[in-house]
Amino acid sequence: MENKASSETALDHQIAQRLRQLRQDRGWSLDELARQSGVSRATLSRLENAEVSPTAQVLSRLCTAHGLTLSRLMQLVEDEVAALVSRSSQSLWTDPDSGYQRRIVSPPAPALAGEVLEASLPPGTRIAYDAPPRPGLEHHLVLLDGALSVTVDGRTHPLRPGDCLRFQLRGPNAYETPPDAGARYLLFLV
Repeated sequence: MENKASSETALDHQIAQRLRQLRQDRGWSLDELARQSGVSRATLSRLENAEVSPTAQVLSRLCTAHGLTLSRLMQLVEDEVAALVSRSSQSLWTDPDSGYQRRIVSPPAPALAGEVLEASLPPGTRIAYDAPPRPGLEHHLVLLDGALSVTVDGRTHPLRPGDCLRFQLRGPNAYETPPDAGARYLLFLV
């Protein structure tokens, strides 16, 4: 248990450093990033100092402000991208508020367009995003286990295990599990 906590702390510090670097590379102050992302200046400061762990909502807003997907941000946190990615070396991030978990199965790489994520949502969880990190980002979501409803372009799609939902993100979207079932799915981004 202690190893997991120390690796999560190390990941929080790496994310904090990368977020600070992204902001500084754009020449933005904390106030400017707060305006661009809708995240308070105080929260941004605490994130950049690794005083708090970022939630999925906050990371989504920051990625949108920087024009990055969450997986691209996580890839920027990692040192290298190898051809073979063993399960033990795949980055796993957990939203401290909802318990939502996101494993980067196949991280983005400069020469490759696609990414693969494995995600799980606990029962009774709703994750909503105000905007896509990059308009038109192509998604292929395959539900492996559980029950999941995905809302894209104002339309809700109930999914059962084995179903595949294909879409391009252009606006708000949401992922929701019923109170009695969680969900585990693969998400292919192109």
